Amino acid sequence: MDCDDCLERLYQYLDKELTEGDVTVVKQHLDDCVGCSDHFVFEARFIKKVHDACADDRAPFELRERIVLRLREG
Repeated sequence: MDCDDCLERLYQYLDKELTEGDVTVVKQHLDDCVGCSDHFVFEARFIKKVHDACADDRAPFELRERIVLRLREG
């Protein structure tokens, strides 16, 4: 795996959407490549910050209800 392949799969890796075999290959590359590892750390921290910033926010019940109704209509 080269850096381009690793970075192409990075978000799937972070989201735990890869097969076990792909996880192993990406993890090995991240262990061996400082540049990709740094990119991984940055992206993982960014995702955590976004998640933490939005964790307590919740749309009002009425809005969620309208969204669900529209999704069912479409």
